[in-house]
Amino acid sequence: MRVLGIETSCDETSVAVYDSETGIVAHEIYSQQTLHAAYGGVVPELASRDHIRKLLPMVRGVVREAGGRESLQGVAYTAGPGLIGALLVGVAVGRSLAWAWGLPAVAIHHMEGHLLAPMLEPVPPAFPFLALLVSGGHTLLVRVGGLGDYDILGDTLDDAVGEAFDKTAKALGLPYPGGPALEALARGGDPARFTFPRPMTDRPGLDFSFSGLKTHVLQTLCRSDASPQARADIAAGFQQAVVETLAIKCRRALRETGLRQLVIAGGVGANQALREKLQAVVDEEGAALFYPRLEYCTDNAAMIAYAGWLRLARGERCPASFNARARWSLASLR
Repeated sequence: MRVLGIETSCDETSVAVYDSETGIVAHEIYSQQTLHAAYGGVVPELASRDHIRKLLPMVRGVVREAGGRESLQGVAYTAGPGLIGALLVGVAVGRSLAWAWGLPAVAIHHMEGHLLAPMLEPVPPAFPFLALLVSGGHTLLVRVGGLGDYDILGDTLDDAVGEAFDKTAKALGLPYPGGPALEALARGGDPARFTFPRPMTDRPGLDFSFSGLKTHVLQTLCRSDASPQARADIAAGFQQAVVETLAIKCRRALRETGLRQLVIAGGVGANQALREKLQAVVDEEGAALFYPRLEYCTDNAAMIAYAGWLRLARGERCPASFNARARWSLASLR
């Protein structure tokens, strides 16, 4: 079965075709980072308009590369969560194409796509596994038992990790997107110069909180001389605090669940310091670490096409009517 996947949940426009026998046969991602950089963050209306401009030409190119629409047996599209205007672009195009081509369609949860992205790798994890999903809008620890079988073990009480990275980067005067820029600055810093807390690690549970850490960064910056070296040291200290907090919670979750496989998913999963720290954790715990290639860490249609194939293969179909959801609980998929 070949499935066309469409992803437009935020500021990446992406289209892919997944073949159940050969894997991803065509894939394209367009990033709006340059468009939003002048504003220091994503502007929802501009994101929606850019999706409208880019999506159909990308669909034509990807479908052509995959062998034409006659080779397709289904269409999958991200229906939420995300920016409602951006989502509606992909949902409307995906559902309309499926109707026009006489193909079944299925709506995909964006976070489910991220959780399943490591399954596209040559050596995928086996169910069940523990997943750390870290992105601009989400920080979750999830027990993944299979398709649609998701138990949320820990969630963020305020800022997501990616949001904390972006806000801290902005405070340090770094350009958008903040996460990669902060990681680059931190390489030249001394993480021990300033003291940063490891939020909620001194109490039981697997939930997260990063708003206080972000405030601590602002206070530290005000007390420092704000020199280039001080900013690099703050970036390094902040990043180390985040990485160690995530590592502590992942270690705790591995021990509590007894699972021996840990997956990193989401855009922040591309952070090399986080990958190295979690690799050390799983080595010490006798577990294994899995993560998607960098191309599949950010928002992408490959993971949507793959998740769509799984759901279409088990007989799921969406009606001709369609809907997008700005908020959509992952637990509701059960």
